[in-house]
Amino acid sequence: MTQSPVWHPFTQHGLGDPVTLVTHSQGAALYTADGRRVIDAISSWWVTTHGHCNPRIMAAIAAQVQQLDQMIFAGWTHQPAEDLARELCRILPDALTRVFFSDSGSTAVEVALKMALGYWTHRGEKRDRIVVMDHSYHGDTIGAMSVGARGVFNAAYAPMLFDVGRVPFPGTDPQATLDVLEAECAAGAAAFIVEPLVLGAGGMLMYSPDILAEMRSVCARHGTLFIADEVMTGWGRTGTLTACEQAGVVPDIMCLSKGLTGGAVPLAVTMASEPIWEAHYSTDRTRTFYHSSSYTANPLACAAANANLAIWREEPVLERVAALGARQQVHLDGLSGHAMVRNARRCGTIAALELGDPDGSYLSDLGPRLLRRFREADLLLRPLGNTVYVMPPYCIDEPDLARIWAEIASAAEDLAAQ
Repeated sequence: MTQSPVWHPFTQHGLGDPVTLVTHSQGAALYTADGRRVIDAISSWWVTTHGHCNPRIMAAIAAQVQQLDQMIFAGWTHQPAEDLARELCRILPDALTRVFFSDSGSTAVEVALKMALGYWTHRGEKRDRIVVMDHSYHGDTIGAMSVGARGVFNAAYAPMLFDVGRVPFPGTDPQATLDVLEAECAAGAAAFIVEPLVLGAGGMLMYSPDILAEMRSVCARHGTLFIADEVMTGWGRTGTLTACEQAGVVPDIMCLSKGLTGGAVPLAVTMASEPIWEAHYSTDRTRTFYHSSSYTANPLACAAANANLAIWREEPVLERVAALGARQQVHLDGLSGHAMVRNARRCGTIAALELGDPDGSYLSDLGPRLLRRFREADLLLRPLGNTVYVMPPYCIDEPDLARIWAEIASAAEDLAAQ
């Protein structure tokens, strides 16, 4: 077989686009087998926070490899997981007292949904409707797809997905969002799951902390559990440790992954409040929380996460985040008046805009053309349709950041000339 047998995610191999072989990485760059240096403008799918191959995280993984690589976590434990859970409880809101480990953002969401439904079942109340926001994305497993937007991503799997209530994205009329949410919660919704402040794969759609706080209040009035999916928005992306922090919101359940290990290795946690735990705590084995994966709380991943948390404790991470956000704004302002640029926006370190056709969708032919252009310019930029976003590691230097934005500006100029 001469062609690679690898089936890549979100890749239509029939189009014949090249698949680049990367040999190593450092800081904000990837290095390819043919000798190119590629600037990672999207943190390799939003995971790499402090930069690739961060020395402290790499050293922690290397040390852990010599002690304990993997073990069952059902009825057993290990120190890296214990240390990590305690530190998460220390830095996150006091109400989030319980830490359940898994291995990806999707599974963190699956765990959250199962916790929410188990909560109501074990309380003897029939509340089983989940409410979501239009344009949301929570992952690609069945439950996560069910609570995300329906469309090209999951149309083929529609028979497997369960029905949910939906509220509109709080764009120009946020009151409509609150009114629909109020009605759903008043009707006995079990839980509302939301990406706080920024809807990632839905197009980097942004809304204010005030709206997030109002949505939390609506849920609290009716006892509807509030699930914050901070998989992408956590670990400084929106300017604070978590996006909920900006709204003064404490969810009943919080999902964290991606930057949890600094992006080095897969790990996720679902943080739950004490009432969620209490609903499952019993001498009755039927009330056990029946969820696991073989690699739950993998020691190597927990060691990486502990190193990440040490970086947050001991280094000026939030200062780096603020500085990157300010630099992003300068570059964004430089393009915001361009005829081919629409809806230039920023939340923390995340900057986004639409290029060209205002009605462009994920399947717009502009997206693949931009992707090829950026790849040929040695930039890892992956537009969402005609939405171009820049979300680099916090360590990116100004020459690399300027080069990213110069290529986006050049693309806008070429579109204007067509």
